Amino acid sequence: MRDGTPPTAGSAPRRTPLDAVHRRLGATIAPFAGWDMPLRYGSEREEHLAVRQRAGLFDLSHMGEITLTGPGAGAALDHALVGYLSALAVGRARYTMLCAEDGGILDDLIVYRTGDEEFLVVANAANAERVLAELRSRVAGYATELRDDRDAYALVAVQGPAAAGILGRLTDAPLAGLRYYACLSGTVAGVPALIARTGYTGEDGFELFVPPGDAERLWDALTDAGADDGLVPAGLSCRDTLRLEAGMPLYGHELTDATTPFDAGLGRVVRFDKGTGDVRFVGREALARAAEAAAGTPGRALVGLVAEGRRVPRAGYRVTTPDGTVVGEVTSGAPSPTLGRPIAMAYVDAEHGEPGTEVAVDIRGGLEPHRVVALPFYQRPR
Repeated sequence: MRDGTPPTAGSAPRRTPLDAVHRRLGATIAPFAGWDMPLRYGSEREEHLAVRQRAGLFDLSHMGEITLTGPGAGAALDHALVGYLSALAVGRARYTMLCAEDGGILDDLIVYRTGDEEFLVVANAANAERVLAELRSRVAGYATELRDDRDAYALVAVQGPAAAGILGRLTDAPLAGLRYYACLSGTVAGVPALIARTGYTGEDGFELFVPPGDAERLWDALTDAGADDGLVPAGLSCRDTLRLEAGMPLYGHELTDATTPFDAGLGRVVRFDKGTGDVRFVGREALARAAEAAAGTPGRALVGLVAEGRRVPRAGYRVTTPDGTVVGEVTSGAPSPTLGRPIAMAYVDAEHGEPGTEVAVDIRGGLEPHRVVALPFYQRPR
């Protein structure tokens, strides 16, 4: 999940609790989803490779946290979202989506079950207001209380092969037993934290939800603990290339209100069987039709593209056959530091979506050869 749009015209971007740290480190700061955020601290490529090979430290405090509590919280989320959240065990997390009545994706989310009657919903920063408003409307009438907790947390992530070792030096929490998409409460460097084994980089790592006033202390402690492991501060620019290599969709690019989960190859997140009752979640009928269409002859597919040359495909560029017939559009593209060549994700006509298919991308009037590949481009060693 993780998109950004410019702030509202005339409004000053918000600053995270770590803003002074980023400026002290010489980060390139830019408006992102209504916030001043660090894009990079030096070389985007070096930050990317540090996360792949060692570890990177991210400030994600722009994300939107919403808490639901009460005996009806699970049932309320079953109605509001496409997932089966009431079945989520305490201490586990789930990737899910908020869809409109027509099946279009309004946001992709992670939901953590933090107690028998408590859930934490984490929305993309640019969509947080919309998610908050939609959830308020959809959970009305259920035995649950919804709380806007966007100012209650700073969110710091440490990602990469060395992440567990670095974090383990600062906490007594049982990290070895913490599964992917699981969370627990503990302390890190004396700071109370919700410790989640989640991330958006394709690497092992952790996201730490902490009180805003403790964010600098935590950042400094992680920096010191990771010094010998090559931990570096990492900005949002490399986070985007990391997620692209890992084939993770980005809202506003692969996911929009004009696409359904089935369009994006993510139909698995839609649960039509939510327990023994007939749960009529928002968008159910439209998504059932989308599922039926996807099981037949799909019209288009989300694929990976690898460039044969050095020119970089960007979002919005047309995908064509080698002779120039338009068959799709790039949704995300960038140079891949891991693969050493440009890559992209694109929606293409299904008949041109088989791995190995030769296509082209229209880059400023020139047809650059590309090859269709299966997603993801990169998977971390197990």
